[in-house]
Amino acid sequence: MSASLAPALRAEFLRRFGYAPLLVRAPGRVNLIGEHTDYNQGFVLPAAIDREIVFAVGLNGGPRIRLVAHDLREEAELPNSASISPGPTPWANYLLGVAAQLQARGHAVPGFDCVFGGNVPLGAGLSSSAAVECGLAFALNELLHLHLDRLTLARVAQLAEHTYAGVLCGLMDQFASLHGRAGQVVRLDCRSLDYEYFPFDTQACRIVLCNSGVKHRLASSEYNLRRQECERGVAVLQAHYPAVASLRDATLAQLDARRAALGDVVYRRCAYVVRENARVEAACRHLVAGDLPAFGREMYASHAGLRDDYEVSCAELDALVEAARGQPGVFGARMMGGGFGGCTINLVAPAQVEGFIAAVGAAYRQQFGVVPETYQTTIVAGVSLVD
Repeated sequence: MSASLAPALRAEFLRRFGYAPLLVRAPGRVNLIGEHTDYNQGFVLPAAIDREIVFAVGLNGGPRIRLVAHDLREEAELPNSASISPGPTPWANYLLGVAAQLQARGHAVPGFDCVFGGNVPLGAGLSSSAAVECGLAFALNELLHLHLDRLTLARVAQLAEHTYAGVLCGLMDQFASLHGRAGQVVRLDCRSLDYEYFPFDTQACRIVLCNSGVKHRLASSEYNLRRQECERGVAVLQAHYPAVASLRDATLAQLDARRAALGDVVYRRCAYVVRENARVEAACRHLVAGDLPAFGREMYASHAGLRDDYEVSCAELDALVEAARGQPGVFGARMMGGGFGGCTINLVAPAQVEGFIAAVGAAYRQQFGVVPETYQTTIVAGVSLVD
């Protein structure tokens, strides 16, 4: 994808600004299992995919920041890079937030120009926002010779989303976009930030995404609410178990012992997180053993927890998972991302992919009147320069 879009973005950049840019590609991500665990200091299992945002970026020698969203045919300009603040254009704030976070770390950010575009579907749970943040962070790091490592860039991008988009995301999305490896998934410990790669054989199993077509409009507000509910649970547990610094430390026995104090909703939120962390660790063991059916069972259990206990699914996502469950060659399926819309992720035997797409599409159309978009994805390397 980057090979095809990069020349168009470079040409637009040259036409608008009159000098040659640096070209960068930043992938979206899938998360095989481990949803809503990252901000609870748990485990996640993401991978970078071949849906990407491409950037043409250059320093303009003046104070202005000039931003162009190629796909939207929109632009935004800030007259002085020394006084960055959130503006009225939502997509521009993700980029401005990155520049502001670099400044907050003591790095001078002069005026720059940026043209960007790509094929990461918006609102589908593939982390288009993280790709936008990470791509610009990587480009400015190169242009300004800041020598920041990829983990630091991931934190810069994460804080940009916290401060300029108002979404208190964990680190997973940005980490996956920057640290992806072709043909491998990565288990990230969101407390220690230790990580380990596991091979994922796309010859034995294909990753197919089914887009519900529902934009997750509730995701930001509900996401922040889920964080608050988990924090309330930790506060209750800490009063009795001081070693519980996050839900990563909690056990189901502790939750059961304090169920009355937690209340039903907070109990179910916390129980989901504790169980999901265990599922991620089990899923990695299944990958090492080459046991895809067992891996798939963890995915189905993850979806049930997200639907019933964490309550971030919706009727459309549930219908897609149920339609997948009955198809031949399907190892597992679940909703992916913040919830309330977006995609399901499905692991499908290669010979069954076409039949799977047709059958799930027909079932979804019968129930909701539309055929879902589907994407077969390849696991790729993380953010990089484009030759």
